[in-house]
Amino acid sequence: MITDVAGIRVGHFTDLDAATGCTVVLPPPGTVGSGEVRGGAPGTRETDLLRPGMLVEEVHAVLLTGGSAFGLAAAEGVVAWLEERGIGFDTGVAKVPIVPAAVLFDLGVGSATVRPGPDQGRAACDAASGRLAEGSVGAGTGATVAKLHGPHRAVKGGIGTASAREQELVVGALFAVNAVGEILDEQGEVLAGARPGNGDHATDQDVEETGPPFPMPGTSTVIGVVATNARLSKERAHLLAVAAHDGVPAAVRPAHTLWDGDTVFTLATGEVEADQETVERLVEHVVAGSIRRGVRAATSIGGVPAVGDPPGGEGA
Repeated sequence: MITDVAGIRVGHFTDLDAATGCTVVLPPPGTVGSGEVRGGAPGTRETDLLRPGMLVEEVHAVLLTGGSAFGLAAAEGVVAWLEERGIGFDTGVAKVPIVPAAVLFDLGVGSATVRPGPDQGRAACDAASGRLAEGSVGAGTGATVAKLHGPHRAVKGGIGTASAREQELVVGALFAVNAVGEILDEQGEVLAGARPGNGDHATDQDVEETGPPFPMPGTSTVIGVVATNARLSKERAHLLAVAAHDGVPAAVRPAHTLWDGDTVFTLATGEVEADQETVERLVEHVVAGSIRRGVRAATSIGGVPAVGDPPGGEGA
């Protein structure tokens, strides 16, 4: 898990009725953060501050949330929770918590009018620990994948985590998977692909004649956090985020499309020395692994089947 990196804690808030939620990653003091945004339709907060050359290096929390752009309001609860504990960038007159965030679109599953807000962000912080659930929880609650032929043929996505260790170096990842593309397994075969047409929407013949009903921009994405105990500068943390994006196409096809807002945040706690090549090699592995785990652990919600459904169940 991403929490195999010492000091990293994760908390979920999950609303199964509305099929939405949010997930907070809380790093230890002094953690250096950066990030990289890909795809044509991101929904983010504080990402400019993460670029190399910006003043602030330390990150105090990262929020992954459902609710589309509305869900960014959950960051207000995370900021308030941190401020109450005296955590933030010291300006001399106040400590300002640095909380980057990214959203995914889950308004088409469950309720479109219920989204994570400040109370839900605070609840995720209260729930943070060294253990975490995967699948249809937190930011992955309403996530779906394989939507190139329309949302009616989607399969359930989710949130997953993985880690790798090489001697004292640990690299972990946590990803909420709401991709427009299919999910591939370790052999490059389809793990989660579009379901057959069900007769209530465009038929396969219609698709052959007119092309697939591509989703609207902003309705899909893969968002995640990579953490490591390596000692990285902000510039190296940014390069790690770039390398982490290379792990996405290993598990998602296609990735980084016009309809996705793929975003990766990186956190470096600075406990051990490690060369950049080793850290980047491990990160590609754990990113792809966390994406697959999120889909494998997902459960059916709102009529959207999951790949793990038993034969004859909702996903049959």
